[in-house]
Amino acid sequence: MVQVDYVNLFTDIWSQSCAGSILNSRYILSAAHCFVGGYYNPNLRRIRVGSSYRNTGGVIVYVEDAYNHPSYGLRGYDADITVVKLRSALTYTPAVQRTTIVSQGSVIPDNFPVVHAGWGRTTNNGLPSDVLLDVTLFTVNKKVCADRYAAIPDSPPVTENMICAGILDIGGRDVCHGDSGGPMYFGNITIGVISWGTECGNGTFPGVSTNVASYSDWISATAV
Repeated sequence: MVQVDYVNLFTDIWSQSCAGSILNSRYILSAAHCFVGGYYNPNLRRIRVGSSYRNTGGVIVYVEDAYNHPSYGLRGYDADITVVKLRSALTYTPAVQRTTIVSQGSVIPDNFPVVHAGWGRTTNNGLPSDVLLDVTLFTVNKKVCADRYAAIPDSPPVTENMICAGILDIGGRDVCHGDSGGPMYFGNITIGVISWGTECGNGTFPGVSTNVASYSDWISATAV
């Protein structure tokens, strides 16, 4: 796992704002919405690898470019996935390891235990975590998830290229602001990229991740 840092244009201070996973020594997998915006350019993002502590330790590597999926932006958060090219190659260590992505077209069953990790907020209106945390959640039936979000006025749609996960109708555990771009994984296999949701830990509305299996071939073709 890596931290994706943004620089504040007014203070010139860098801080962790998203996360990602290592595909190989030159490429990172993250969320497209972490690499867009009116003021975005690659010089305003950097990657911290090899540290479980937010904003400290590890090694800093700068971004050469980010290749957002060409479908991103056409349908809400559909295709919220990016392959980020680094200016210099990473050196693998026990703390810097690549992930394996799920195969194209793989189907993740409902109520399947998955793990999310990140440095995001620990409560809906709280502060980011100073140390890397993880949480085990369970995949939620896509129609159930889509129907619930459809009841929210102006909510983005839950598409066939997404995976929902949470503790349905109970809540309390979730991903939150600052976790975007980080992995949903099972073992060392990345099956999702944290994307969006509403009210962290809300039992009615699970968190939504991009389904990597919809984009595995594109990822492999891009990260070369």
